[in-house]
Amino acid sequence: MAYELWYWPGLPGRGEFVRVALEAAGQPYADKGCEEGAEALIQDLQGRSGIRPFAPPYLVDSDMAEGGGTLVVGQVAHIVTYLGHKHGFAGDTFLVQLQLTQLQLDISDMVAEVHATHHPLANSLYYDDQKEAAARRAQEFRAERIPKFLDHFEAALGATDGPFVAGAGWTHVDTSLFQLLEGLDYAFPQRMAAVRNKYPALQRMRDAVAQLPGVAAYLASGRRQAFNEDGIFRHYPELDAAE
Repeated sequence: MAYELWYWPGLPGRGEFVRVALEAAGQPYADKGCEEGAEALIQDLQGRSGIRPFAPPYLVDSDMAEGGGTLVVGQVAHIVTYLGHKHGFAGDTFLVQLQLTQLQLDISDMVAEVHATHHPLANSLYYDDQKEAAARRAQEFRAERIPKFLDHFEAALGATDGPFVAGAGWTHVDTSLFQLLEGLDYAFPQRMAAVRNKYPALQRMRDAVAQLPGVAAYLASGRRQAFNEDGIFRHYPELDAAE
C-alpha cells in the first residue's frame, strides 16, 4: 500500500479532508492513527528526521511517482494538492492549478477560524475556560465570516459551468469544500440553515461530490468518523444561532 495517513484517532478534524480526497480518487491508504493509536502517531512523528511535519495530518508516500523513495507531506492544503497533481485532480493547466491552490489555502483559513470560535484564547485551555470569549468570537464568525467566505467560494464556482470549481471534473478543492460544508452544518446548523439558499452553486457542488463513486461508497461504509466535541468542528448550542 503506497499511502499512510497519520492523524489523531477518533477525530475527523483536518485528517478528514485528506481522507475524502483519497476516497474520491480511489486511492488505497492505511489510516495509521486510527489503526495504531495516538501513542504510535506521536512516536512516528517524533522519530522522523530532517524537515518533518509540524503536526498531523501528514501523508507518507512510499511509492513516489518520480525517482522512487519515500516522501512525507504535511499540511492539508499541501497534501491534497500533491495528491491532485499525482493522480490527476489538480486542474488541467498551470493557471488553474495555481487558482485551485489559492482556494485550498482559503479553505484552510476558514477551518482555522472555525477552530477559533471555541478556542479563541488558547489551544491549551478547555472550552469551559474561555466560553465568554468564544461566544463573542462565534457571533462575529456567524454574522460576518461565514457569509464572507461562502460568498467567495460561491463566486469561484460561478466562474465555470460546473458543477465543480474547475468545471465538469472534480478537484481537490471540491472535496475540501464538501468537507468544510459538512463540518459547518454540524457546528452551526441554525446559521447554515438560514443561509443555505443563498449558495446554490455550493449546494450543487456538494451534492455532486457526495455522488462520486468513491465518496458515496465511503459515506456508506461506516468508516467515516463522526463529528464530535473533541475536534475542529464542534457543536455547542450556545455558539449557534440563525444570525
